Amino acid sequence: MNQELFRIITSHEHRSFRTTTLPDLSADYAAKNMAPRARMSDRFVRLMNAEAPHILPGQKIVFLRTVNKPYDCFTEEEWADIKSKHFIHELGYISNICPDHSYLLKKGLLAARETADEYAKADIDALLDLVKRYRDLAISEGRDDVAEVLAKVPANPAETFREALQFFRIVHFALWAEGNYHNTIGRFDKFMMPYLDADLAAGRITEEEAYELLLDFFLSFNIDSDMYVGIQQGDNGQSMMLGGSDGNGGEICNLLTMMCLRASGELKLIDPKINLRVTKNTPLELYEEGTKLTAVGLGFPQYSNDDTVIPALVKLGYDPEDAADYTVAACWEFIIPGLGMEIANIGAMSYPLAVDRALRSSLASSATFEDFKAVVKAEITAQCESIMAGVKDVWFVPSPFMDLLYGGRDIGAGNKYNNFGIHGTGISCAADSLTAIKKYVFDEKRITPEEYIAAIDADFEGYDELLHLLRYETPKTGAGNDEADCEMVWLTEAFSGALAGKTNERGGIWRAGTGSAMFYLWHAEAIGASPDGRRNNEPFAANYSPSLFAKLDNPVAIVRSYTKPDLGKVCNGGPLTLEFDSGLFSSDENRTKVASLVRYFIQSGGHQLQLNAVNRDSLLDAQAHPEKYERLIVRIWGWSAYFVELDKPFQDHVIRRQEYRM
Repeated sequence: MNQELFRIITSHEHRSFRTTTLPDLSADYAAKNMAPRARMSDRFVRLMNAEAPHILPGQKIVFLRTVNKPYDCFTEEEWADIKSKHFIHELGYISNICPDHSYLLKKGLLAARETADEYAKADIDALLDLVKRYRDLAISEGRDDVAEVLAKVPANPAETFREALQFFRIVHFALWAEGNYHNTIGRFDKFMMPYLDADLAAGRITEEEAYELLLDFFLSFNIDSDMYVGIQQGDNGQSMMLGGSDGNGGEICNLLTMMCLRASGELKLIDPKINLRVTKNTPLELYEEGTKLTAVGLGFPQYSNDDTVIPALVKLGYDPEDAADYTVAACWEFIIPGLGMEIANIGAMSYPLAVDRALRSSLASSATFEDFKAVVKAEITAQCESIMAGVKDVWFVPSPFMDLLYGGRDIGAGNKYNNFGIHGTGISCAADSLTAIKKYVFDEKRITPEEYIAAIDADFEGYDELLHLLRYETPKTGAGNDEADCEMVWLTEAFSGALAGKTNERGGIWRAGTGSAMFYLWHAEAIGASPDGRRNNEPFAANYSPSLFAKLDNPVAIVRSYTKPDLGKVCNGGPLTLEFDSGLFSSDENRTKVASLVRYFIQSGGHQLQLNAVNRDSLLDAQAHPEKYERLIVRIWGWSAYFVELDKPFQDHVIRRQEYRM
């Protein structure tokens, strides 16, 4: 590894080159009534023209940002007007999709320019001019190796592994500069391996030289990431997918797959975020390699199960060959590279809110538990209907450069797949709440509806015995208990059923998911305490996971519980997330046990799994002494971050998560 380059990037010395700020021209654009596409191109060209080339010591994969975050293309008044007429998702710029990187790698920008519109042509010209300035700098600094690569790409198709890596870096740089965000990487070992194969076969490169290039390439994802859009630093969507179906009945597990796992473990940085597609036939050795990476403490790889996901996508209407080529969006949502313009995180439904509303409106009047559950189901449906009804006239800021990776099509207006996804938050809280209500209100008649509601409204103050009963003596999901798990199965069926057969305005479908994103904090704040004994200052578990206060020490039982639902029906994505004490990974025997647990989850029909290696004492000390833990990494929901850079609510949630031992 280039230790000096690593030091410069991790110490952020390179950020001193960011000396330019573009003047805000949004008011000028508004005064001229410039079309959105023209604004995007004008800003991109100005940004490229203002960039000053810099090549860091020994850097092989070049390009870094020297212009500070550019201005918005629209004034606040214009955004208010746009939002009055359209549904605007997040910031309104295209995000959370996976471009077809292989398309441009094989085509080159000059060929793409021939069929591009005037705005994309201007973008290409400005970017290639910046490439020329980088090449001139390389020549002046005696970096003939860099100059030779830039003389070829991205103007022309890549032919070597280094050319392909450099081509990708420049395109990735340009996508973020244009204003797109959560730009995902896709199936890296599938589309990049042919370049490495050709180099090795021709004797142009050795495996170790290729690995050094890969390390440099991985470092490039961390150069400008502090400028990227996200809820917190680290939430930037630089997700890389490895493995999975090769489209010919086989499974990808090539040299580059293993190199990527090795490089990620050696660098110990939060980007790129590694995802691994596996099947019931994946050899244990690959799970063991993944577990070695988990042991480093990065919060990845995140596993996706082809045996569950591909059939689920086909049932949802995806062509089989497209389903077999799936990747993930920024966090976990399943999307198709180059063919999807899906909004996989367009809204979130709260299971505990449905229970809370039913509790207050109908618990006392429900003659049976099934009567009560019918009201819960109606509340779930009502939330889904409200979300769907609120999404009308979706509009995105056009993206001339992003369109180049889709054959020049205006993807803001749609693509082959235009499906919308809804998260389902707090499933363990809701399932455990239903279990408690059934047991104590309907079966044992131990608590009256009025007493239950009063205790919840009091946040269980003065109800110590009831609180203890609910938190620690009542069956919970994750213990392998059928009584609690059947309620979780029922909830997933109610959620997926509420969306089944519904289409959106773009002709796509609505997909139910098991992810939570940041809603595990926001939705918990909306309802106060809940019938499972969760108090009003406590968040839900993140994603598809057991309650934070459930007494669970058997991860095998958790896997049994959380693979009971038909996860193909909630296959928008969202992993079962397990936290293991970092000491567990100290021996080969224990690492093999963890790898076997992952394989058991896959063989049991799980869809996604994410493991964390954590140490609670270190996290507490990091809160008190952040200067000692600058590179302590934790997993948040679908992304990893440096612990000390997180806001305290996110830190606290990580600390409170369950730790398991095997």
